[in-house]
Amino acid sequence: MTYFDTTASAASQPSRIAAFFDGIALKMRQRKIYRQTYNELCTLTSRDLADLGLCRADFRRLSIEASEQVK
Repeated sequence: MTYFDTTASAASQPSRIAAFFDGIALKMRQRKIYRQTYNELCTLTSRDLADLGLCRADFRRLSIEASEQVK
């Protein structure tokens, strides 16, 4: 016989909601860092990029790496 116990799920509901909003907040912080990094890289001149050993094709990858470090 199978039955449904609402006691355990009702107690964990607030923590699931908090985890959901924490996840959204993390994604927003990561997106902000991504945009900031990408925009700063776009302001560099070709000479600056050559000095750093970068090309414009690296901007997306570098921005993603920077955003993944946000916790």
